[in-house]
Amino acid sequence: MRGNDLPNGPGENIMYSDKESNADETENYMINTIFYDLDGTLLPMDQDHFVKRYFRRLAAKTEALGFDSSRLADAVWGGIAAIIKNDGSRFNDEVFWEYFTGIYGREIMAARPVYDEFYRGEFGQLSCACGFNPLVKDTVRGLKSAGYTAVLATNPVFPVPATEHRIRWTGLEPEDFVHITTYENCRHCKPSLAYYTELCDELKLRPEDCLMVGNDVDEDMVAEKLGMKCFLLTDCLINKNGADIDRWPHGGFDDLQKFVAGLKAGEKEI
Repeated sequence: MRGNDLPNGPGENIMYSDKESNADETENYMINTIFYDLDGTLLPMDQDHFVKRYFRRLAAKTEALGFDSSRLADAVWGGIAAIIKNDGSRFNDEVFWEYFTGIYGREIMAARPVYDEFYRGEFGQLSCACGFNPLVKDTVRGLKSAGYTAVLATNPVFPVPATEHRIRWTGLEPEDFVHITTYENCRHCKPSLAYYTELCDELKLRPEDCLMVGNDVDEDMVAEKLGMKCFLLTDCLINKNGADIDRWPHGGFDDLQKFVAGLKAGEKEI
């Protein structure tokens, strides 16, 4: 999970960097796949507010199981920190639960099915802690109709049911995406470049044929280091280090649609 900065308003004019490009580098690129971040991108969210509501429910579940909920935050955040450091030898869920059991003891594993049921059921009630933007569904499905493959490239720190709930809160369905990253099927997470490399390898894609759309400068725009094109969605902007966002195409969902239309027409952003 990530902190939340004050968002810019939707519909901000798209901006372009004045960096010169190498013609040889762009000659053969053709965007055919769009990677979408979820929290703060497709799903409007004040993450501090969401996390508080989420932890309140998770703590109640932990107490009901007979475990000390006062250690829950340390266990969850510590588990996520361990995932970030994952060396790729194990899936993220294995790394998380190893840390979690280090806090609560091996007996917590017997309760894992109860937590799994929590994410399948009660977690879905947290939709009230998030926003909704009707342009999300129109944009993703519209671009699919235009021939672009949609991939959900959310930070894989949640299990499948929690991720699918959050997708549905946007008005979309899991079936709208050819691939969804979760902590069960990933060995890395953002902002590691290995996360993006793993995803491209899994889908047999070249980074230069992909567009990454996200709201976090540090976690999403880092994909450009692999040669991936990036669009910074500013509706719920996260820019912890105050980077100059003019270096990336950016704006709201209307701007994203115009940007991709420009790519399809052969206009290459500089």
